[in-house]
Amino acid sequence: MTFASLMLLGFGFPGAPEMMIVLLIALVLFGGAKLPSLMRNLGRSANEFKRGMAESVDDNDDAASKSEKV
Repeated sequence: MTFASLMLLGFGFPGAPEMMIVLLIALVLFGGAKLPSLMRNLGRSANEFKRGMAESVDDNDDAASKSEKV
């Protein structure tokens, strides 16, 4: 299915009410004390992922430039 057809079916991006429900469920499941550390670890994971993606792009660029020299 295309993105437009999914939007027509109502499976679009979550809005503010849906995000509030997700946050409320997370608060109930993990509790108020663990939620800050959970979000901190999620942020660290996202930064690590971005750093890894940037390194792989750099590695691909280096490999391409080396193959052009040969």
